[in-house]
Amino acid sequence: MKHVIALDVGGTGMKAALVGADGELLHTARRRTERERGPDAVIAGILDFAAELRALGIERYGVPAAAAGVAVPGIVDEAAGVAVYAANLGWRDVPMRARLSERLAGAPVALGHDVRTGGLAEGRIGAGEGTDRFLFVPLGTGIAGAIGIDGRVEAGAHGCAGEIGHVVVRPGGPECGCGQRGCLETLASAAAVSRAWAAAVGDPQADAADCAKAVASGDPRAVAVWQEAVDALADGLVVALTLLDPRRLIIGGGLAEARDTLFVPLRAAVAERVTFQQLPDIVPAALGDTAGCLGAGLLAWDLLATEVSA
Repeated sequence: MKHVIALDVGGTGMKAALVGADGELLHTARRRTERERGPDAVIAGILDFAAELRALGIERYGVPAAAAGVAVPGIVDEAAGVAVYAANLGWRDVPMRARLSERLAGAPVALGHDVRTGGLAEGRIGAGEGTDRFLFVPLGTGIAGAIGIDGRVEAGAHGCAGEIGHVVVRPGGPECGCGQRGCLETLASAAAVSRAWAAAVGDPQADAADCAKAVASGDPRAVAVWQEAVDALADGLVVALTLLDPRRLIIGGGLAEARDTLFVPLRAAVAERVTFQQLPDIVPAALGDTAGCLGAGLLAWDLLATEVSA
């Protein structure tokens, strides 16, 4: 059976799959990234994981994987196949495509940015299916975005398209790791809500999920923290939809798990802010934490299709 390898590399864990031609997940696996061991160990772990999946494919289906797709965080040069920089993983200028291809006996490899790859999956087989223009925004430790256009995701001239988390929505606000102040992700990410809620209740263990539960129960402190994040998020999203005019706005990540607690006030806040802009559908992501792995599989199949057409 013809199949591909899909790998989604995160700061704490890796997800992997063998994916059939129809997108079926034939086998899935997870393991820790073990970033505490350093960047060289992380890269070795990725290569070993891929090699194990190749061996499993041969054992089960009689043939090695026809290609592989891998999604990684940070700055990614997809055309060159280089993982340029990832602060969480400590690597710089890793020729990931070449190293993986070598480990996989010369199989072609596609390299993608984790959020854009997740957005590709959401756009084709998730919440954006059938939509020609969408923006995928996962709200996690940080905030990023994937700009979907006619079945593909726009990387930008320098691989940095969609970085909505670094749109300044509160000038002079909290300092961001990027060096600016008042970036969207310092105010509306899951990490930002966790910080604000922990400070409000004086419990360093309190997090965004706890805040969402408290909002649902009517706690006025939680409502204030939550509304501040929602207002900042709406400001950032209106900037994005003014520039991009998406037909659908897909919100994912940890905060989206709050469902109506997030989406009801968020839809209202965005609607209050638009003037001439067309209000897009604002919907939750459909694929959860499997989006990156599914997207990596799509990258691999796209690569094979390109090679055939060439």
